[in-house]
Amino acid sequence: MAPLEPWEKVFVTSDEFLATAHGELACTYCHLGEQSADMEVAHTGMIADPSAGGKSNTCATCHGDQSEHFEESLHVSLSGYWDALNARSAPENHPALEEMFGNHCSSCHTTCGDCHISQPGSVGGGFISGHVINKTPSMTRNCTACHGSRVGNAYLGKNEEIPGDVHFRQGRMNCVACHTGADMHDSNAACAECHDTTQAAYQATNRYSGAQIPSCESCHEQVGKSGDPIIQHILHGDKLACQVCHSVSYTSCDGCHVAISEKSGNPFFETQATYLSFFIGRNPDPNFHRPYEYVVVRHVPAASTSYEHYGENLLPNFDALPTWAYATPHNIQRKTPQTASCNACHGNPDIFLTEDKVSPEELQANQPVIVPEVPSVP
Repeated sequence: MAPLEPWEKVFVTSDEFLATAHGELACTYCHLGEQSADMEVAHTGMIADPSAGGKSNTCATCHGDQSEHFEESLHVSLSGYWDALNARSAPENHPALEEMFGNHCSSCHTTCGDCHISQPGSVGGGFISGHVINKTPSMTRNCTACHGSRVGNAYLGKNEEIPGDVHFRQGRMNCVACHTGADMHDSNAACAECHDTTQAAYQATNRYSGAQIPSCESCHEQVGKSGDPIIQHILHGDKLACQVCHSVSYTSCDGCHVAISEKSGNPFFETQATYLSFFIGRNPDPNFHRPYEYVVVRHVPAASTSYEHYGENLLPNFDALPTWAYATPHNIQRKTPQTASCNACHGNPDIFLTEDKVSPEELQANQPVIVPEVPSVP
């Protein structure tokens, strides 16, 4: 079969799409082009993806509130990556890192359409339901299509012998039950309720430095308060993040390396290892919203040589951040090995991130999270 022309791939289910509010608009309202029966004329000046382009995109014409801060959201800016790169690199290395980022990372950013019309381009694209624009993204074809290997597999119970998250398994909650549209469209929404986020003092340096949105207490309001029937909640108070007791084994990754294929000319990446683990570490950055002494940590796929394809010593300050990072696994259980008894944690070195579990070359980087002494039996 001969390859299809781009216009032959477009699939619009007229009965379903025309019955929606967007179906009442002419195609040229969003896609521009010319109203004509002649294909060449009709496609003159056409915009294939009207949802691209930040505040200037077509979606913003009608959806101003959702688009106002969308460019600053983590899904668009990918600023979390640059927070890590800036901390570990040096200004003179930015040109090389920007080239690397453009080849290997920037395709992960999303447009409005990547969540509401089609699968993200980074996972193959394609309409979800024939151009019908969905208010709520599909959990499997949008959310976990990108956030699949760690979040999706854990939440849906796809890791061998580990049940899915209790919120999915018993509550059938989808991603947007906790991660609301307001949070997705504006990553600073929670901070802006109380603070002027244009001030440097209120700029979150990473996703764990701002307010917990959502927090477990958003639904479990009585936890740790007077009258809570579970005394451990009161005893541990702000010392432990909830996941320390209520998470089970989750995915860690080692050493991602990027390069350009000599054979195909395409960019690719390789991860050295992926494995399940569970470790409790120290909170590397206690703050008002996360005062915990202990949190769960996972190994992130960072290595000092990750980007050596683009130059030597591009991460001279690699030790500025831990490679065992604060984590919030999506595999919450009511009962876990940690909740079996006090001794399941106290005096149990197996589940704490101690020096012997950290690679020698990463010891310096991980001093903020390494537990120097396992809590003793009470």
